[in-house]
Amino acid sequence: MEPSVTVIRKLASIKKITEIRPIPGASLIECAIVGGGWPVVVQKDLFQIGNLAIYLEIDSWVPYDLAPFLCKNDITKATEYGGVKGTRLKTVTMRGQISQGLLLPITNDIKNPTENEDLTEHLKIQKWEPPIPEHLSGLVAGNFPSWLHKTDQERCQNLVNDLFTIYSMDRFEVTIKLDGSSMTVYFKDGKVGVCSRNLELKEDPKNSYWRAARSQKVKEALTTLGLNIAIQGELIGEGISGNPEKIKGHRFYIFDIYNIDKLEYLRPPDRFLLVQKIKECGADVEHVPILDNDLNLSVFKTIEDILKYAEGTSLNPKTKREGAVFKHLTKSFSFKAISNSYLLKNKDS
Repeated sequence: MEPSVTVIRKLASIKKITEIRPIPGASLIECAIVGGGWPVVVQKDLFQIGNLAIYLEIDSWVPYDLAPFLCKNDITKATEYGGVKGTRLKTVTMRGQISQGLLLPITNDIKNPTENEDLTEHLKIQKWEPPIPEHLSGLVAGNFPSWLHKTDQERCQNLVNDLFTIYSMDRFEVTIKLDGSSMTVYFKDGKVGVCSRNLELKEDPKNSYWRAARSQKVKEALTTLGLNIAIQGELIGEGISGNPEKIKGHRFYIFDIYNIDKLEYLRPPDRFLLVQKIKECGADVEHVPILDNDLNLSVFKTIEDILKYAEGTSLNPKTKREGAVFKHLTKSFSFKAISNSYLLKNKDS
């Protein structure tokens, strides 16, 4: 069984325009569908179906020089991130049409452009990340361990061909995507470690990751179990992403378990059995909520169908969920669908 592949997000790439849709009541703009999945509001007649164009995904930090019109051609309206003046791309609506990202004509400096060519580095695009609260930063022990895999999935809009050809009749586990901070707790050869998405952290009672590992008795349970594994999940609660679930303190929810010795993720049935064993060893932990443990992808005909499925309530029934995560029941393939209504509600976060 192959290990899951860490997603390297192409924030800027060459994409084909697969559809042009009119926007009711709009005479100067229309909606271009990029790569079969992403809707982008563009100037009318600027692009045609089949054209290749530069596509920048949402959460791209766009340098001012690349697209000054995003700041109304006024550099004083640009802000700075990562040492670069520019602006962040968000999900927005224009004349009632959702727009996700930015389309630009291919420039002369891009020689022989090919579909899906990665231009992120060429265009100096950064991924925008929200500031890390002090209680999450902690004392750094080192980088995220190289023998583990970071948790991430590709967005469904970037996998149109795969979803509706290769995997169209396959079965998936679907879970609610909780909006928090990625957390990993591992046991390896007698050592317990705690990591954020990118760093391993020294044990510190002021750090929320370590407090959760201690208060939920995860460290003790993994030591008792004695298996070389990493449990990965979402830390949610006060001071994290606005605490959409409205809980007191912090809670760690499991969504993956990685077998360090075999270099592979456990499939859903084996994962649930091991979560139960971890709980029997004293850990106060739960799995992220399940929407479906055996969903056939054939129920979806379009990306819009998948995105509609991603809408709904979260762990807190009064909260809109961030989206859904789909994991193949027998293969190393997964993807996520982020709720558009959630993106619009939380576009400034």
